[in-house]
Amino acid sequence: MSSYTFNRRHFLKGTAASLALGTLEMQALAFPAAQKTYRVGLIGTGWYGKSDLFRLIQVAPVDVVALCDVDRNMLKEAGAMVSTRQKSGKVPRLYPDYRKMLSENELDIVLIGTPDHWHALQAIEALKAGAHVYVQKPISVDVIEGEAMVAAARKYKRVVQVGTQRKSTPHLIDAKKNIVDAGLLGKVSHVEMCCYYHMRANGNPPEEPVPDFLDYELWTGPAPLRPYDGIPHRRWWRTFMEYGNGITGDMCVHMLDTVRWMLDLGWPKRVSASGGIYVQKDGKSNIADTQTAIFEYDELNCIWNHRTWGTPADPEYPWSFKLYGEKGTLSGSTMQYDFVPHGKEGTPIHKDVVYEKEKYPEDLSEPDIELNAAPATRLHMLDFLQAIEKNTRPVADIEEGHISTASCILANLSMETGRPLVYNPEKRIVENDPEATRLLRRTYRERWKHPEPETV
Repeated sequence: MSSYTFNRRHFLKGTAASLALGTLEMQALAFPAAQKTYRVGLIGTGWYGKSDLFRLIQVAPVDVVALCDVDRNMLKEAGAMVSTRQKSGKVPRLYPDYRKMLSENELDIVLIGTPDHWHALQAIEALKAGAHVYVQKPISVDVIEGEAMVAAARKYKRVVQVGTQRKSTPHLIDAKKNIVDAGLLGKVSHVEMCCYYHMRANGNPPEEPVPDFLDYELWTGPAPLRPYDGIPHRRWWRTFMEYGNGITGDMCVHMLDTVRWMLDLGWPKRVSASGGIYVQKDGKSNIADTQTAIFEYDELNCIWNHRTWGTPADPEYPWSFKLYGEKGTLSGSTMQYDFVPHGKEGTPIHKDVVYEKEKYPEDLSEPDIELNAAPATRLHMLDFLQAIEKNTRPVADIEEGHISTASCILANLSMETGRPLVYNPEKRIVENDPEATRLLRRTYRERWKHPEPETV
């Protein structure tokens, strides 16, 4: 996934960033370090689960007491890695089943880094167990799961931070404050968002026996049980709608969430989408390789495009958002932003991503780390801790994560049904569309019970 994971070339470029490190340090001052040592558990010890945990270890006094994964090999490896990163040097307790982990440990914080189809059940159980939760995006695979997660967070009075860390990305914080909020764009009445990474895994591996170190039944959980055709971790599961919501659910959720934050937008009035598998037809993948979605607001359309083939419309912004205002245009991504004023008045402004290699040199040797995202995730963790200590809502509160996630799910449902959808979050229905309303809740596999907002 070389086009998705930023490498050291980007890192070296970023060390000369025009946005000074001092900006990041000033942001950190707004989120003072935790006053207590939190007992932490991680469910899902793969790529981003470990990455989130290591960022938390870097910024707060925590005791990682438990790890959970259905892959015994990956779990053991993660335990050894954590022992080298936390001050105590101890290996956490290792669990193959998250339910046992939650029942045997009193945890203050649970991080969830499992595939999307597990987020809702695990987050809700962690909240019931009394923990605050950091859950990766998208928060759910269907809309009603998300509603149940919001209801559980409020019922159990716990903080839930969603891993939409663009809201804690230093150069994008700067863009919101000094470009958008300062009025340099004027009225914004058109937004474009996109992802043109070639990140759609698409092959035809043969079926094979499940290895003895993997509990494939539990890995699948409430999702449909596909024939086993190799380790599903990292990229392979993302290529199937059984476990997620495709590129729109994976990548649009970040950009839509960022745009909503920058422009103070809530639920879209209407969502429509079209697309499908237009080019990459030769593999098992069933997620769309081409899609356009429109999220409608008052006098504003936010348009999403993705292609997992061909070239990006703007090579400098292959995964990005662009806000078009009457006074200028703001382009933003995880790597940079550019403001271009309209006409002869005004000055173009460019800012680059911030890195912290001097302060956190261990980042350079961490396998698979997204170096450009590490500072943002650290600030996101500090904001999470501040919300816990002050009993306030974090910057990426579960309700905001739900709106962004559900909007992307609605785009997929619009593509599936072939018509625009108007979601009513109060009634939890699609207006005047019983068929689409039924699609708001996926069918769970036998043995697993779908969470409901009223009964969490």
